Amino acid sequence: MLWMPSWGGMINGLLTLRGAWHKVAEDPVLKFFVVAITFYGMSTFEGPMMSIKSVNALSHYTDWTIGHVHGGTLGWVGFMIFGMLYWLAPRLFQTELYSKTLATTHFWIATIGIVLYVVALWTAGITQGLMWRAFDETGRLAYPDFVETVVKLLPMYWVRALGGALYLIGALLMAYNLLRTWQRRPAQYAEPIFTAPALARDYVEPPPPPSPLERTQAPVAQIGIRLEKLLLGYWHRRWEGLPVLLTVMTVVAVVVASLFEILPTFLIRSNVPTITAVRPYTPLELAGRDIYLREGCFNCHSQMVRPFRAETERYGEYSKAGEFVYDHPFQWGSRRIGPDLHRVGGKYQHLWHVGHMENPRSIQAGSIMPSYDWLLTRDLDFAVIQRRVEAMAMIGVPYDRAALTRAPALAAAQAREIAAAVAKDGGPTGLERKEIIALTAYLQRLGTDIKAPPPAATAAAAGAASGAGAIP
Repeated sequence: MLWMPSWGGMINGLLTLRGAWHKVAEDPVLKFFVVAITFYGMSTFEGPMMSIKSVNALSHYTDWTIGHVHGGTLGWVGFMIFGMLYWLAPRLFQTELYSKTLATTHFWIATIGIVLYVVALWTAGITQGLMWRAFDETGRLAYPDFVETVVKLLPMYWVRALGGALYLIGALLMAYNLLRTWQRRPAQYAEPIFTAPALARDYVEPPPPPSPLERTQAPVAQIGIRLEKLLLGYWHRRWEGLPVLLTVMTVVAVVVASLFEILPTFLIRSNVPTITAVRPYTPLELAGRDIYLREGCFNCHSQMVRPFRAETERYGEYSKAGEFVYDHPFQWGSRRIGPDLHRVGGKYQHLWHVGHMENPRSIQAGSIMPSYDWLLTRDLDFAVIQRRVEAMAMIGVPYDRAALTRAPALAAAQAREIAAAVAKDGGPTGLERKEIIALTAYLQRLGTDIKAPPPAATAAAAGAASGAGAIP
């Protein structure tokens, strides 16, 4: 029921035009406001609906979420801003708007654009969600290859591009209209063409408080007056009249409520989910993670396998909270244009990752991923790796003394191993100092800790092996 107050605001805004709808046909400002309020109602209904577990299971990581966000951003906020600018410009420049026709044209172009934009993403998102979770009659994934969904969505992406182009063209028309309005401003004027309403209302002396005799003679009436003030929000208006005190008390309330959530996480160790097999990234993997962030890979790939059968069939074991304890920040993502990467570590050879980054189409036909071939020629800055490791250690990542003192050397050694494996498999040589090797190291690490034995078990196994081989 979270959407009901928002819909109350939308209905209130639309019903304000009762008996004056004919003005909407004449005034472009009202046109923008009506569409903005309508998108406001749609967005505030859709958001709580998408928080329902069964709906979110379908919508999350799909373009449906992207369509929802852009419907609120471009439809609600964008159209409201357009309307306000068209209303404000004549009053700022004290002249008539240059062209109402251009403003109306902007309205229709932008409205058609945002409708195409949002409907294309809604359609794409629902299509994605249904294809990802579809099984055939044998119980296998109906679309096991992720690229099958990508190819299916390409027409909808073109419709989205068209809608966005129309929306942008409308904004350019508005910029031209406002520029010409500014150019028509008068050099001076005796009387303003537009006047703003008075900011202050007339002061009215409040009635005197009742005397003690009046209070004793009419206690029931006084109770009724107090109840009426309570129901009408009189107390709230009094708080609003004390802005400094209201601000301070609001800040105190927010801080106290936040501390109740944050402090237990730091003070009670059991509240921090940990997995003993999970260990910090090596210096080279940490450098590769920085490249992953720099290139924006998280915009298309998520790193969180949800505990749904369709996802575990496609990607592997579902993700655990403790696996991300050394990710600052985590890379769960919000959209899957490409497949989830949390279990990609060890799935392919090093050479596969090198070839995929150099030319994705050579590895996967139909891929829309851009080429990152410059990673094969750009040198990795080993000097900054030490500072990155130290920064992670400062926020609690438990690096050992070797990593804290010899991070560049450790990174170089691991890079040589990976580059040698790439060359051995028939790949290019001389990559040991290139950024592609660091990114490959990071990708090969993702999701592998959960399969590794905990450190104690590893040490015990090593001790048992050495004892078995000893000479009695």
